Amino acid sequence: MSESTVRIGLVLPDVMGTYGDNGNALILRQRLRMRDIDAEVVHITLNDPVPESCEVYTLGGAEDSAQRLATRHLTKYPGLQKAAERGVPVLAICAAIQVLGHWYETSAGERVDGISMFDVTTAPQEKRSIGEVVSEPFLDGLSAKLTGFENHRGGTTLGLDAAPLAKVTSGVGNGVGDGREGVVQGSVIGTYMHGPVLARNPELADYLLEKALGTRLAPLDLPEVTQLRRERLRHM
Repeated sequence: MSESTVRIGLVLPDVMGTYGDNGNALILRQRLRMRDIDAEVVHITLNDPVPESCEVYTLGGAEDSAQRLATRHLTKYPGLQKAAERGVPVLAICAAIQVLGHWYETSAGERVDGISMFDVTTAPQEKRSIGEVVSEPFLDGLSAKLTGFENHRGGTTLGLDAAPLAKVTSGVGNGVGDGREGVVQGSVIGTYMHGPVLARNPELADYLLEKALGTRLAPLDLPEVTQLRRERLRHM
């Protein structure tokens, strides 16, 4: 891997990668390579310290036991936190929001401390949220509707330092009845959308890449991606 290679940190894919979330790193790599930019995915497992040297990071969803493993590992090896403090973009999916928050409650009602990258807390709700979700982004730089698949029981409450990613137009979102989806704090973005979300939302993928590179990227004309979005939105 050369010094000019963009390193995409796939964080704990061995325990945090349900519903195809590991594919988000592949989407980022492919969108860079299609622009003739060298990029590689760095797999960061429970056997590895978390480096702070990647240009962008992704984390996926998980069940309660896996969340505990991830929380302990990220606490022991705080490379992700150090990178985010420098403004490196991070994408956290579903349970990763909870791990990156102040605390979350398990389905058994036990409260587990997170790593406090997000000013959020999460508690289980009575009803599980399953199905397609569509939202209108609040984040500057995003204009297209966001679409994905949610499957979670968590209800995430945002604190004063956290902002919502989007307003739900169909589906549940954060699960606390305020019509909001996801969270943004500094360079870290969280969403309950699986999919993988970046395959279904190329504008969000390029937003992360432009933040990672510090420059605008030439647009990609990918009719198959446009068709995928149309199909998903048409059924909502």
